[in-house]
Amino acid sequence: MIYAYIRVSTDKQTTENQRYEINKYCLTNNIQVDKWVEETISATKDLNKRKLGRIIKQLHNGDILLASELSRLGRRLLEVMSILNHCINTGINVWTIKDNFKLDTGIQSKVLAFAFGLAAEIEKNLISQRTKQALEAKRAAGVILGRPKGRLSTKLKLTGKENDIISLLQTGMSKRKVANKLKVNRNTLAKFLKRLNLNV
Repeated sequence: MIYAYIRVSTDKQTTENQRYEINKYCLTNNIQVDKWVEETISATKDLNKRKLGRIIKQLHNGDILLASELSRLGRRLLEVMSILNHCINTGINVWTIKDNFKLDTGIQSKVLAFAFGLAAEIEKNLISQRTKQALEAKRAAGVILGRPKGRLSTKLKLTGKENDIISLLQTGMSKRKVANKLKVNRNTLAKFLKRLNLNV
């Protein structure tokens, strides 16, 4: 199947130019689009929140994703590379008109897939290194990282269930049964009560 993808960032932009380019390309190359997909959303949004993310999951080996240009897929290079890498590994063809870009199952695309995967791994490592360096710099400056010593976490497994726990215990239900009802270990319940100084 051939999917034509059109995206604009705001309601003020029109999809007509992209549609015209795709129709013209299909007419010239005797191609029939099976499904048109349009969305108005910023390319900086998480891919899973975009129609494009859902389309990619539906595409199968041999399907074609057609767009006017690569920037329609995403604005961030790493994201576009990630999308293309997924498509290569799934056997999905990606064609863009303005860029004259064709991603298929040929050897050149496999080389690109390796490059995309490698670049993504390098970027991931660089982000990790930058995070570690920033933390080291803060430690060197005397900044205390993490929760201050002796302070309890503000969010525990049973946080928000205090009233339920008290009500159940006041009915005479044993702590073991309360723990079972809340699907936690009896010790977890005991520690929670102790931290809250609940003598029930």
